[in-house]
Amino acid sequence: MNQQAPVIPQQETVRVRETFGIDSDLRVPKFTETSEHVPSIDPAYRFNPDVTLAILAGFTHNSRVMIQGLHGTGKSTHIEQVAARLNWPLMRVNLDGHISRLDLVGKDIVVIRDGAPATLFQEGVVPWAMVQPMALVFDEYDAGRPDVMFVIQRLLERDGGFTLPDQNRVIRPHPHFRLFATANTVGLGNLNGLYHGVQRLNHAQLDRWNIVAALDYLPVADEVDIVAARVPDLAQKPSGMELIHSMVQVANLTRDGFAAGDISTLMSPRTVITWAENISIFRDPELAFRLSFINKCDEAERFIISEYYQRAMATELDESYALVPAGA
Repeated sequence: MNQQAPVIPQQETVRVRETFGIDSDLRVPKFTETSEHVPSIDPAYRFNPDVTLAILAGFTHNSRVMIQGLHGTGKSTHIEQVAARLNWPLMRVNLDGHISRLDLVGKDIVVIRDGAPATLFQEGVVPWAMVQPMALVFDEYDAGRPDVMFVIQRLLERDGGFTLPDQNRVIRPHPHFRLFATANTVGLGNLNGLYHGVQRLNHAQLDRWNIVAALDYLPVADEVDIVAARVPDLAQKPSGMELIHSMVQVANLTRDGFAAGDISTLMSPRTVITWAENISIFRDPELAFRLSFINKCDEAERFIISEYYQRAMATELDESYALVPAGA
């Protein structure tokens, strides 16, 4: 079966400096029209310059790009927000333990035609995405099952065809098909015990990724601005910005403590935003902190976290918040 000639959408060129606020003279392609699969623009998003340029290399030059970083750093969101500003359709696939080879490639299904059962091949997400101007993002890439990873390996060959053995068909990628991945590790496995279920990846496959970018947490000022934009009710209150700044300081102390091995749970920017939202609900920073973060932590570590809270918030955390076992 011959594959139809791909439809090439119209493009224009935009400046990286104007579109992403990054000090660069580069120009990148942007589709002139949007579609239902284009992510929504988040005007409050802050772009990491190095990671943004890496992602743009993927879109512009068809490089295979992997983004690595701790949870909550915004790896997938970063790719989405770049795609949103380029009007580039995007599809995310989470490679959890339930995703199988059949989900990616396709499978036979039984349908009723003319009152009788018939077998029909239903394409998986990979052949569906490949023939479109589409960015396919594999989230939790290092948690993928071995049979799934070998399916992906063929995709990592630039401009390589994808074979559907059951259909005797080779699918050629659309000229604007792009491939990205996000991972908590770089294929080294669960060395520190944080990410159960991740695998040691085949180095032959890792070598096929053209660019691997590392994404860390945001600078304090940028994180404060994002939290304020997400929870404007809190930011607009008297001393609201000072409170948010202190909350981000608490988060950074947990990250430093995590890096030093003092605690095993850290606050991501997502957790800080949740904390701010819960302050707006409960009108109590301490209660919101307990419900948003401390109840997730090991009992033996709560005393350390209460010290972080005292240092950043200039007030002691109620002992009942720091010491009550989770779920009590």
